[in-house]
Amino acid sequence: MEWSLKEDLRDCLVAAAPYGGPIALLKNNARKEKSPGVRPLLEIYSASGLLLASIPWKSGQLVQLGWTASEDLLCIQEDGTILVYNLFCEFKRHFSMGNEVLQNHVLEAKVFHTEYGTGVAILTGAHRFSLTTNIDDLKLRRMPEVPGLQKPPSCWAVLSQDRVTIILLAVGQDLYLLDNTSCSVVTPPGMSPSAGAYLQMAVSFNYRCLALFTDTGYIWMGLATLKEKLCEFNSSIRSPPKQMVWCMRPQSRQRAVVVAWDRQLMVVGNSTEFVLDEDSYLVPELDGVRILSRTSHEFLHEIPEASQEIFKIASMAPGALLLEAQKEYEKESQKADEYLREIKDQKLLPEAVSQCIEAAGYEHEPDTQKSLLRAASFGKCFIDKFPAESFVHMCQDLRVLNAIRDYQIGIPLTFTQYPLLVLRRLYPLAIRICEYLRLSEIQGVSRILAHWACYKVRRQLGGWPSRSLGWGWGRSGWAVVLLEYEPRSGEQVPLLLKMKRSKLALSKAIESGDTDLVYTVVLLLKNELNRGTFFMTLQNQPVALSLYRQFCKHQERETLKDLYNQDDNHQELGNFHVHSSYSEKRIEGRVGALQNALDEYYKAKNEFAAKATEDQIKLLRLQRHLQEDFDKPYLDLSLHDTVSNLILDGHHKRAEQLYREFKIPDKRYWWLKISALANRGDWEEMEKFSKSKKSPIGYLPFVEISVKHHNRYEAKKYAPRVTPEQRVKAFVLVGDLDQAADAAIEHKNETEMNFVLSKCTASTDAAVAEKLNRARAQLLKK
Repeated sequence: MEWSLKEDLRDCLVAAAPYGGPIALLKNNARKEKSPGVRPLLEIYSASGLLLASIPWKSGQLVQLGWTASEDLLCIQEDGTILVYNLFCEFKRHFSMGNEVLQNHVLEAKVFHTEYGTGVAILTGAHRFSLTTNIDDLKLRRMPEVPGLQKPPSCWAVLSQDRVTIILLAVGQDLYLLDNTSCSVVTPPGMSPSAGAYLQMAVSFNYRCLALFTDTGYIWMGLATLKEKLCEFNSSIRSPPKQMVWCMRPQSRQRAVVVAWDRQLMVVGNSTEFVLDEDSYLVPELDGVRILSRTSHEFLHEIPEASQEIFKIASMAPGALLLEAQKEYEKESQKADEYLREIKDQKLLPEAVSQCIEAAGYEHEPDTQKSLLRAASFGKCFIDKFPAESFVHMCQDLRVLNAIRDYQIGIPLTFTQYPLLVLRRLYPLAIRICEYLRLSEIQGVSRILAHWACYKVRRQLGGWPSRSLGWGWGRSGWAVVLLEYEPRSGEQVPLLLKMKRSKLALSKAIESGDTDLVYTVVLLLKNELNRGTFFMTLQNQPVALSLYRQFCKHQERETLKDLYNQDDNHQELGNFHVHSSYSEKRIEGRVGALQNALDEYYKAKNEFAAKATEDQIKLLRLQRHLQEDFDKPYLDLSLHDTVSNLILDGHHKRAEQLYREFKIPDKRYWWLKISALANRGDWEEMEKFSKSKKSPIGYLPFVEISVKHHNRYEAKKYAPRVTPEQRVKAFVLVGDLDQAADAAIEHKNETEMNFVLSKCTASTDAAVAEKLNRARAQLLKK
C-alpha cells in the first residue's frame, strides 16, 4: 500500500467500495476537542493506497461511511443527515432520514445495495429502524417495533428477499424478522439449543446466504430465507469477532465465511486459520474478500476449478499436460510430443486449450497469464477449426485488467468484475481501452468524452454537473448555450423543460418535426401557465396551435370551444355546437345546441349552414310531434326517411305537409313517394298519385319500380303513358315485345330494333323477329 498511515485502522472510520473501489477513511473521529487543529480528516484513497482527495470534516458527528454503486461516498451523521460526496471529496447533495431519526439520533447505520439501488438502514436511539431502499428516489419506511426491546440489538443485518427489503436482528438468544407490516420471531433450522446468544451475523454479497455467530463460538451457516441449514462449525473462540463476511464465488458450490478478530483470521468452511501481523479490515466482494491493512492489500478467494486442475501437484488434467508440453517445447525436448500425444489420444485437446484460457483469466500475475496463454496458443495449433474468439477476447480482457491493476490506477478488479474508469477521471486510459477493444464510438469514446466535457465545464464554472452540463449547478444560461450544440431534439427538449425554458423547448420541438415531442411540451405548458397566457403562447406558434386543436377534438371538447371563442372563429363555433348537439339526450338540449350553432353561422355569414341548421331544428320539432302522435320512433331520422316512413305508415297528409314545409323538390318527392308506395304494396294509391298531376319524373320510373317489385300487371298501366323516346324500353320491361317492335319501327330507329331483337326468342317471338327484320331491310334500302 502506498499510504503512510500513522493510525491503526481500528481507530478510523473505514469504508471500502466493492469491485476494487476506493477506500474512505475518517481520522480523529473519536476526539472530543473542539480545536480546529484536530478536526477529523476525511481522506479517500485508491485501492493501492494513493491519495485521491482529502478534506477536513466540518459537519456533524459521523456514525457511518458507505459507498453507492456509482462510487459516491455517503456520510451518515448522528442527526440523520446524509451528505453525498464524489470520490474526489466534492460535495454533491444531502438529504435527511426524517424527523424521528433527527429527534432520537442514529445509533448504527448500514449501507446496502439491491436491485432498486443503494439503500440506507438506520437504528435510532429509540431502538426503532428506518430505511430507504433507493437514495435517488427517497421513500422512507419506518419498520415495525420489536416488542419489549429496551436496549440495542446485539447484531442486525439487512436482507433482500423477493424484492422486499427486511431487517433481521438478534436480542440475546432470539431472532426477530421485521418486514413492512409485522415483527415475527424466527428460529434457524438445525440451530443447536445450546448455541447461546447471537453476537454477529453476516449476509452474503448476493443476499442468498446468512451466517450467525454466538457467544459459545458456534457458527451457523444457511440460506437467508432461514429455511435451510448449510453447515455448522464450532470455532472454540467465545469473544465477539470484529468482522464476519462471506467468501464465495458465483455459481460455486463451495461456501465459506471469513471471521476476523484483532490478529486472527479464520475461514469457516475449510477450517483454515491465519495469523495477522497487523490490524486489518475485510471488504466482501462478488467472488472473494479483500483484506486491507496499513502495509498490504490482499485478496482471499476460492481457487477456480480450472486453476486447481492445472496447478495441483501431480495433476494429469488436460490443461496441466498441455502446459507441461509447451514448457518442454520451449526447451526443445521430445517430451513435448509425448505430452501432446497423450492429450490427443484421449481426444481432450480442445478441453485442455479451454482450461488454459479460463485459468489465465483468474490469474493476477502477468507471467503466469502469459505462460497459460502460450500453452493455449500452442495447443490450438493442433486443432482443426478451433474458434479463436475466446483466446482473442481473453488476451484483450487481460490487457485491460492488467492496465487498471497497476498501482497508479489502483483498481484491483478480478476477471469476474469489470471497470468504470470514467468515474476515476482516467479519461485517456479509458479511451485507449475502448479503441483497443474496438468498441463502437457511441458505446465507448463518445460516452467518455461526454463525462470529460461535464468535468471540464464544471471546473470552469464551479459546482457539480448533472447530465445537462450547465443546469445541474445553477448556470442555466450556460446550459442553454451548450444545448444549442445538441443535434438530437429528443435529448435537447426534455432538458430545456427541466430548466423551465418551456417556450424555447416548444420552438425546438416544432423545428424537429416530431409531433410527439410537440405534444409533450404543449401539455406541460398547459399545466404550467394560466389559461390566457397558454392560449396567447399558442397563438404565436401556429403548428402547436393546430396540433393542440386536434388533441382537444378528441380529448377536451370544452377547451376547443374556448380556443374558438378567443379567435372569434364563429364558423368553427357553429360546427362545435352542431357536434355537441349529437351528445345531448334530451330533445330540448339538442335544439338549444343547434340554436347556438344557428347564431354562430349567422355571425359567420354562412347562409347555407344557417339555413341547414334552421331546417334541422324545424325537423326535430316536427319529429317529436310525430313521435307523440303516432307512438313510433321518428327522431334522428333524415327528412328523406321521415317522409318515406310516413308514406309507409299511410300518413299521406303529414308527408304532404313536410313536402311543402321543407320545399322538397318535386322530382325527389315523386321518386320518394312511388318508392315508398311500392314497398308498401299500395298500388291503388300509386295509380291515383300518378293521375293527380303530370309526373315531373315521367312514367318510366313507375314502370321500373313496378317491375322491380315483380308486378308487371301494374307496370303495363304506365307503359303507354311513357314518352315516345322511352316507350321501347318500357314495353320491353313489361314483356310486351310486339308493342316494343311497333314503337321501334314507328321511330325508324335501327338501334331500338336491334335492342328488341336481342330480347326475342326463336320459339315464342318468331313473328315479332320477322317483322323487325323486314323493317330493318326496308330501312337499309333507303
